[in-house]
Amino acid sequence: MFLQILKFFTLIFKFLTIKLINMIFLVAHKSFYLNLFFNNVFMEYLEFEKPIKELIDNLQKAKELGEEESVDVTKTVNDIEQKIKNTRKNIYQNLSAWQKVQLSRHPQRPYTFDYINSITENQFLELHGDRGVKDDKAMVGGWGLIDNQSVMFIGQQKGRTTKERQYRNFGMANPEGYRKALRLMKMAEKFNKPIVCFIDTPGAFPGLEAEERGQGEAIARNILEMTKLKVPIIIVIIGEGASGGALGIGVGDKIIMLNNAWYSVISPENCSTILWGNWDFKAKAADALKLTAKDMKKLGLVDEIINEPLGGAHTFPQETFKIVKKSIKKSIIEFAKINPKNLVKNRIEKFSNMGLVKE
Repeated sequence: MFLQILKFFTLIFKFLTIKLINMIFLVAHKSFYLNLFFNNVFMEYLEFEKPIKELIDNLQKAKELGEEESVDVTKTVNDIEQKIKNTRKNIYQNLSAWQKVQLSRHPQRPYTFDYINSITENQFLELHGDRGVKDDKAMVGGWGLIDNQSVMFIGQQKGRTTKERQYRNFGMANPEGYRKALRLMKMAEKFNKPIVCFIDTPGAFPGLEAEERGQGEAIARNILEMTKLKVPIIIVIIGEGASGGALGIGVGDKIIMLNNAWYSVISPENCSTILWGNWDFKAKAADALKLTAKDMKKLGLVDEIINEPLGGAHTFPQETFKIVKKSIKKSIIEFAKINPKNLVKNRIEKFSNMGLVKE
């Protein structure tokens, strides 16, 4: 009896293994199905993304029905795939400012380390500490290689789980984080290597202890020193770009912004609280703040907008990494040709002209 039961479960295991291998082969064969598989199983959807989820669920059901009943569902599958593409296009090409803010905070959106590890193909050495107080886990940095070109990478790092978020302080750096960033920038200047900064923060940490250790001074010092560095500085806004927390590593020769990121002196929620006494008008505040990439480009505060694949960086991270890497490489080559004195002069003029009203 025991041997018969064992044989039965062995046959089931073999059958499931074969089915799994076939599914993996099919998924690996078509990247579209790969994205759909991971999106359906692991993806978290925002409210305005729900129509896409419903279509993906329908596609999965159609494919399962075809396999179980041995029915040709090719036409149905093709129709649903086209609907998914059209729905994505309709949603992501007509996002409001507040919806872009929501996308920038998507829990599965790539963070700084995701970009660094992909761009450098894991050829990255992290450096720690400000040589004064401690190592700030919200601000990360170190040496990396982009096609044999040494680059100093710096950026704010958020966490995905509750424990990671606490460890990274939700991407909100203390003064020692900005001083660490400045130390690494000075090191890059010493070895004549370019600097790439990834901005993704809800703001600098506003705690009492941060103020006691000189939060404002640390950010102001970074802004001053970054204007004078004699190496190319490329800034990439990949998510949230809030206030002085972003500006503390945001002075550069070229400022690149992903189209679903935002950049502003204050978050929409806090703006709504100040103006109307609560968060209920955050969408209205987002529109008024002109914080989208398109607004920033129009105001002359960013130099280039990177369009994420339809569906956002959280849906197609690998494609986003490739686009960002290409833009960074192009920018480094462009500014490496400029004389260091002219580099500093142009950078100072660039930021001095921001906000200048010409009558």
